[in-house]
Amino acid sequence: MILFRPFLMPSLALGVLVVCLCLPQQVLAASRAPQFSESGMVASRSGWASQVGADILAAGGNAVDAAVAVGFALAVTYPSAGNLGGGGFMVIHMADGTVDTNDHRERAPLAATRDMYLDEHGDVIEGLSTASHLAVGVPGTVDGLLAVLEKYGTMTRAQVIDPAIRLASVGIRLDRDLAGQFERRLKDFAPYPASMGVFSNKGKPWQVGDVFKQPDLAATLRRIKRHGREGFYAGKTADLLVAEMQANDGLITHEDLAQYRSVWRQPVRGTYRGHEIVSMPPPSSGGVLLVQMLNMLESRDIAASGFGSAATVHAMVEAQRRAYADRAEYLGDPDFFPVPVQTLTSKDYAEQRYADFDPDKASLSEDIGAGEIPLESPDTTHVSVMDAAGNAVAYTTTLNLSFGAKMVAAGTGVLLNNEMDDFSAKENTPNFYGLLGRTANAIEPGKRMLSSMTPTIVLKDKQPLLVTGSPGGSTIITTTLQVVINVIDHGMDVADAVASPRFHHQWQPTRILLEQRGLSPDTLSALAAKGHTEITPIPSFLGRGIGDANSVMRTKQGIVGAADPRNAGAAIGVP
Repeated sequence: MILFRPFLMPSLALGVLVVCLCLPQQVLAASRAPQFSESGMVASRSGWASQVGADILAAGGNAVDAAVAVGFALAVTYPSAGNLGGGGFMVIHMADGTVDTNDHRERAPLAATRDMYLDEHGDVIEGLSTASHLAVGVPGTVDGLLAVLEKYGTMTRAQVIDPAIRLASVGIRLDRDLAGQFERRLKDFAPYPASMGVFSNKGKPWQVGDVFKQPDLAATLRRIKRHGREGFYAGKTADLLVAEMQANDGLITHEDLAQYRSVWRQPVRGTYRGHEIVSMPPPSSGGVLLVQMLNMLESRDIAASGFGSAATVHAMVEAQRRAYADRAEYLGDPDFFPVPVQTLTSKDYAEQRYADFDPDKASLSEDIGAGEIPLESPDTTHVSVMDAAGNAVAYTTTLNLSFGAKMVAAGTGVLLNNEMDDFSAKENTPNFYGLLGRTANAIEPGKRMLSSMTPTIVLKDKQPLLVTGSPGGSTIITTTLQVVINVIDHGMDVADAVASPRFHHQWQPTRILLEQRGLSPDTLSALAAKGHTEITPIPSFLGRGIGDANSVMRTKQGIVGAADPRNAGAAIGVP
């Protein structure tokens, strides 16, 4: 018997910038179908931001220029996850074969301490790591986007930031998606006057069709345009951010901001059935777990067992169970903890880790600990970009929970993150997403918290085939895994690969999350017979579901973009 439990949980012309107050209806309609272009493609959660990226490509920019412009635009048009006050990861493939990753994950303030969220009894104080100024990590997005632009972009800072400035200052006409997001969170914004000043209309909910302007955010963007990173990490913006912290018992200081730098890291690489996987290294756990799970699954004939079959789901769940157990033990910030990346992503380790896989019987999570190896660590948004020259970018950015800590730093228009919850506040105590952690991800001053973000580029014959990734907290990694497997094993086009039903397992808790009607009754019965008896259904209608994998794929017919039908994103190509 299966136990079901409820789950709680504008346009640019060449040389001229023109912002539309409303998204053209044809863009909204097109976002639900795959888009084709020979000249470049952008897929993101926001139609306004995707249009900005596509127009940057049309104006002669490369995929990096477009991704950076989209990153700044998302802070305006998708503020629940797009941001200046959060952080992210970017995986880059250049046409000359160069592959690089930029880590602009937030850092713990210098005054942070290991037990800062525990009471005198050693218990976690509820809400302190998610809904207080102590939840805020030192933001990394601005430094990261500017560092990426400087190293691999071709356009000026003004060219890539101007679209976001205009969207913030002229405004956008709210659609049902954004207006609904703001209204649902109104009670969370209510304690913070600066948040209410942005996300309410004088205390009342914004309505569909209202023109939504963000003058403080536009001013902050102008300072970044004029002064670069110093326009955010020093000067007026920094003064306002620090004043917000000092007035509310937060920890971030001028020293924290001045010391922040994004980090260039070597990507995690793997192979899977003749394809090369390029993904994000720690402090992201995504790339390591993605490659590890693919290595385990390579021993199974997934194509023969078929999409959605009990055999396929069982094999994938058991790989997920083992990989997430390792995540809890070994993954963290590599600048503070010796993360055994090479071992965890090796074929030999996968063979050893999967050796006890039983095709007829589910494992018990309590019996699955971390593998024995020598040591050497929900609201986000993902952007996929390809250009005609062969450059590709996978970019995932976040504030952690939806709208982060729900606090706007007064005078800046900048929403603050609550990424400190991604540390292990206490060993073996779950965070908001139910993920466990230990010493590898303990809080330390200046340390980057572990993440599940998994921006990924799949190469075939050394050329980008697929750019993908997702938001979704702990489900990010398994969402990305399923898109990759859908393309490689099941031969799906990118639209079907993204739209197909998803499931998720993360070791603890031991349940399988499954999108409603994602598997047939016969498959569910077969899984129950194997011992998978606790399955939690997830609503899969628009705005809900597991993940939001806006993806781009190169085909013989051209570059194809697919916005995830679970949400109101858009894939927009260069005409």
